Amino acid sequence: VQLQAFGGGLVQAGGSLRLSCAASGGTFSRYGMGWFRQAPGKEREFVAAISRSGGFTYYADSVKGRFTISRDNAKNTQYLQMNSLKPEDTAVYYCAAAYYWSGSLDSRDFGSWGQGTLVTVSS
Repeated sequence: VQLQAFGGGLVQAGGSLRLSCAASGGTFSRYGMGWFRQAPGKEREFVAAISRSGGFTYYADSVKGRFTISRDNAKNTQYLQMNSLKPEDTAVYYCAAAYYWSGSLDSRDFGSWGQGTLVTVSS
């Protein structure tokens, strides 16, 4: 499956952004989906993940209560609603897909990746 993420941009601290990730070339509902991010000089880290049906969601502690992951299988798209953004949320955000996802939050278990979209939060 091919993934394309978009929706990043520059926002002030406390603001909101919604990222989208459009999938093509595969049966979207067969993939667990996730968001990861990589800040300058840091390793890529898990942000959020959602099961194939959307019934289960998982979040990193750093974003819990502020970010919401969702998906629309009819539109082959997943979303990441980001509220109460902080400067430490600044990073390139990547969407990822795992075929018949096992529930692992390890980035190595996600076989397909989008190109990334930059989110910059100013203080």
